[in-house]
Amino acid sequence: MARTIYFGYLLSLSLLLPILGSCQNKTTINTGYQDADFTKSIQRIAQMDKTQLKKAYLASGCFWCVEAIYERLNGVEEVISGYAGGHTPYPTYGASNTGLTGHAEAVVIYYDPALIDFSTLIEVYFASQNISQFNGQGPDHGSQYRSILFYQNQEEADIIQAQISALEQELGKGKVAAEVQEFNKFWPAEDYHQDYEANHPYHPYIVNTSIPRLKRVMAKLPELFKKNE
Repeated sequence: MARTIYFGYLLSLSLLLPILGSCQNKTTINTGYQDADFTKSIQRIAQMDKTQLKKAYLASGCFWCVEAIYERLNGVEEVISGYAGGHTPYPTYGASNTGLTGHAEAVVIYYDPALIDFSTLIEVYFASQNISQFNGQGPDHGSQYRSILFYQNQEEADIIQAQISALEQELGKGKVAAEVQEFNKFWPAEDYHQDYEANHPYHPYIVNTSIPRLKRVMAKLPELFKKNE
């Protein structure tokens, strides 16, 4: 059953945010958003972009799941959920969920290359998903949930391709389903999507899908995760 069945109240809340919040506190300049509040997400990205941390952009099904995995890795300082890989500006959750904007749910990962490298982030990426599932992960189906690896330079492209080639040779079960794209633009998701697993630990989707997915990858690669997690 797709995650979207749990979202009726969330979509209603997103439409109410401009009413419940202060109009003076709502960011409208250079956003184009009307039905949801992106203020904190935009500010957090601006803050993190001032650091010396490197960034990686990945899509692998539900961004709640992906964020929960990567924020627990040694060397990762921040993970922000958003949208990437599409063709329309200013995507919202509701718009991207139609599949018409071309975006996939994605994350930007801010990491310290002295503690973790891009190759390890990609290793975790493949270890945390069904690499043969097209247009979705687990119960989530549709192009908005497809897996995409975004590269920012040739070195990253080579690392991605090397791991895909090794997996395909090892498994011998056809091609890896994930797309590989040159990075273009990342749009932050609505504020209520950020840190969703931490803020809503008893949400049915978190309990039934996110946490089991997290536990599976932690069992595969325990040495990569923070000790207190």
